Amino acid sequence: MADRGDVCVLIPTFDEAATIGGVVDGFVERGFSNVLVVDGHSTDGTRELAREHGARVIEQSGQGKGAGKGQAVREGIAHSTAPYILMLDGDGTYRPADAEALLDPLLAGEADHVIGDRYADMADGAMTRFNGLGNRLINRAFRTVHGRDVGDVLSGYRAFTRESFERCRPTAEGFGIETELAVECVKHGIPTRVVPITYRARPAESETNLRPVRDGARILLTLYRLAKTNNPLFYFGSAGALSGFVGAILAAYVLVEWLTLRISHEVLAVAAAFAVIVGVQLVMFGVLSDMILAINREQTRRFEGLVANARDDSRPTADDEPRAERARVDDRRERVSGRAGERD
Repeated sequence: MADRGDVCVLIPTFDEAATIGGVVDGFVERGFSNVLVVDGHSTDGTRELAREHGARVIEQSGQGKGAGKGQAVREGIAHSTAPYILMLDGDGTYRPADAEALLDPLLAGEADHVIGDRYADMADGAMTRFNGLGNRLINRAFRTVHGRDVGDVLSGYRAFTRESFERCRPTAEGFGIETELAVECVKHGIPTRVVPITYRARPAESETNLRPVRDGARILLTLYRLAKTNNPLFYFGSAGALSGFVGAILAAYVLVEWLTLRISHEVLAVAAAFAVIVGVQLVMFGVLSDMILAINREQTRRFEGLVANARDDSRPTADDEPRAERARVDDRRERVSGRAGERD
């Protein structure tokens, strides 16, 4: 494995005093000297314990849980200059021993973003049935909306290059940061790998900061919101289909009432027609947006190819140095000859 000094172990925390010491120790013992803890104003001594065990600690802006994990990740990367980032939670559920499995594809140039699959080896009690159901729902929604299977989209154990993170430019404030990173990797065509990891149960003395219903709803909304620029046909098409379906139901009701009771519902009829028209327009807009997005991606791919070729052409070859040296020698000879002629 390459020099661990090139890797920043980034750990966003909030009230993780029960586990943060052991997490930091696990990475320090494996030779990771750059362990950065970004703390969201914990009140249980998390920052002090992290420093005692050898981590560099910064406090993120904002207050408490409202500061958000996504914001902590962005601020942590801004405070680091390492080319590789290894991100994980400080709750003791992820093993430092899995760090190499996540970093190897990056260092080998096989991927720019690596996701640890918790389902490969999940300990008993590591995830409640309710949370498991929510995770499966979100993973299925991701595959449906964004057309890719990245394994465990909500995994908090990831490794990625600084360059790929800057290309993604995530804006999520809370736990939606993992989802947004996965979506942006698909959107920008960033090479992504999924590797198996072990997911352990949270220690009994440690309390989770995750609120399943609230955070799960926000993640699903994030998935749908990001579809606007990654899969506009689904984004606008689903809204159009819903509008058209409501309009069709209203129209059917108006028609049945008119045929059976001779009761006219003029207002409902207008609303039904409006809903159907809006639905059709949204679907058409989704189709056009999808075509524009496909053209833009193709043009971007060609442009990146041209840039890569230009860089390759500008690199000196093995024959360039001898040629340059011969040119310098000839130039010196000409100058010497010129001076000799002047003296004559």
